[in-house]
Amino acid sequence: MLELPYISPSNLSGFGSYNSMKDIDTLISNNALWSKMLVEEDPGFFETLTHAQNPRFLWIGCSDSRVPAERLTGLEPGELFVHRNVANLVIHTDLNCLSVVQYAVDVLEVEHIIICGHYGCGGVQAAIENKEQGLIDNWLLHIRDIWFKHSSLLGEMPQERRMDTLCELNVMEQVYNLGHSTIMRSAWKRGQKVTIHGWAYGIHDGLLRDLDVTATSRETLEQRYRQGLSNLSQKHSNHK
Repeated sequence: MLELPYISPSNLSGFGSYNSMKDIDTLISNNALWSKMLVEEDPGFFETLTHAQNPRFLWIGCSDSRVPAERLTGLEPGELFVHRNVANLVIHTDLNCLSVVQYAVDVLEVEHIIICGHYGCGGVQAAIENKEQGLIDNWLLHIRDIWFKHSSLLGEMPQERRMDTLCELNVMEQVYNLGHSTIMRSAWKRGQKVTIHGWAYGIHDGLLRDLDVTATSRETLEQRYRQGLSNLSQKHSNHK
């Protein structure tokens, strides 16, 4: 496997300090360096990419710049199909997200769909605080609905744990939403082997956590969703 270079500030000698990047041309310069390093490692790398993409994974994650999907999973260009939005939501009226999912499932035939939230999510926090933010308030209403749905569990928790738990609940609800989409129902009905996973990423330690709501069919979706909620409730009881 080709190891992609990480372009740290020390790699950018001649291109200016990372902290003082104010000129958009710096990004073009960084790209030229990145491309050069890859070609030196594997001269045919980009030629291979031009033929087709064949990812096995679809990643649905948060837009937060601290959660770089390819880097934290150690995957190369062409190996991960990605959709990102604020707070990693899967909404049945969001044609952008659903178009990505349909293309990934029906055309690319990915084997795994990963819905990944992260602790300390600004979208989740904004939904809890319920302050007026503008247009995004309409988007965050979906998280507010999750808050109200699980208020009996969340209301008993201290603030920090409440935030983390709502981040996890949000992922579980999005797994459930995706599993009930017409795209996934059709795929599973025709016997296509595609699995939905729910993960949470810790920005504080760089680790991914499996929330154990993995679904391979409509039946397992219901079972794992209910079990996941039970596990969260039990986890809270153990912390009392």
